[in-house]
Amino acid sequence: MQRIDVSAELARLTAGQTGVGGIGSFIGFVRDDPACPLQSLSLEHYPGMTEAAMTQIATEAAGRWPLLGCTLIHRVGRLVPGDDIVLVLAASPHRQAALDATGFLIDWLKTRAPFWKQERFVDGTERWVEARLADDEAASRW
Repeated sequence: MQRIDVSAELARLTAGQTGVGGIGSFIGFVRDDPACPLQSLSLEHYPGMTEAAMTQIATEAAGRWPLLGCTLIHRVGRLVPGDDIVLVLAASPHRQAALDATGFLIDWLKTRAPFWKQERFVDGTERWVEARLADDEAASRW
C-alpha cells in the first residue's frame, strides 16, 4: 500500500458536502525509539475481518455523533520509521463532534480492529507488539 494521500482523502470526504463545519483528523506514524532503534514494523491482517471491523467502528461513530462522513485508512505490510500508518478523518457540521468522533475512531481502531504488528530492530531482534493497557483504558472512555 502506498503512502496515504491526505489531501486526496480530504477532498474525497468533502466532495459535494456544504454542511461540513469541521473535520477532526489523526495521522499516525511509525516511530523510532533511540534506546532500541527500529528497522521496520510489519503489519498483518485478515482483509475481510479487518474491513468488517473498521466498517462497524465507523457505523458506531456515525450513531454517536452527527457525522457527514468519516475516513479510516490503516496501512499494512512492511513500514519503516517515519512512514504514515493510519489516517482517521471525521466530518461534522460542528467541530466538537468531529474532534470527539476522531478520538473515538482512533481509540476503537487501535483496540478493536484485528491487526498484528511485528517490530524488527536494527540489532536483528524481532518481537510481536502486545496490546497495551493504556490503549484499552483510552477506548473504554467511549
